[in-house]
Amino acid sequence: MKFRILYLFVCFGVFSCSKQEARRPISATSSGLLESTTSLLKKINTIEEIKIKNYIKKDSLHDYIRSSYGFWYHYIDKKQTDTITPSKEDVVSLTYDILDLSDQILYSKEFIGVKEYIVDKEDFIPGLQYGIKLMKEGESMKFIIPSFNAYGVIGDGNKIGINTSLISRVTLININK
Repeated sequence: MKFRILYLFVCFGVFSCSKQEARRPISATSSGLLESTTSLLKKINTIEEIKIKNYIKKDSLHDYIRSSYGFWYHYIDKKQTDTITPSKEDVVSLTYDILDLSDQILYSKEFIGVKEYIVDKEDFIPGLQYGIKLMKEGESMKFIIPSFNAYGVIGDGNKIGINTSLISRVTLININK
C-alpha cells in the first residue's frame, strides 16, 4: 500500500513538472476586419463629400469656405470690427439650429434655446467646437458638418441618424473671457 502511494506521488511529480504549452486562441483576429472597416468608412466619407458639394453647388448665392477641420462654412452676418474670437475656457452664449442636407429642421433654435458653452471644456458637436472659434461676438455663420465631425456612426439616438451630415446656423451672442 505504501509503495502505491509513493508510486502515485512520483508519477504526479514527474507529470506535473512537464513543460506546459501556451494555449492557442480559438480564433485568431486578422487585419481583414480593420481593412474592411476602413474601406467602408472611406466610401461613406466620399459619398458624404459628394452630397455636401452638391448642396453647396445648389446654394450658389454664398461662397463657402472649407476649414482645415473638414467642415464648410459661410458668414450670414460678418462683423468687420477687430473684436476677438473665443479661446479655450471662454464662456460663450450662442443660439443654433440643426438641419439635414435637405434643409429639414431637426432641432430648432427655439427648441434648443440659448446655450452657454465653455470653449474646449464641454462636449459639443466637434464641427461646431472648431467653428465657434472662428466667430466674433454678434456674428452668424452657417456650417455644413460631415458626420465624422458631428454624431458619426452612432447618431444622437433621436432625430439625427447614423452617418448624417448636418447643417447648423449659429449666432454667437456673447463671449465672456
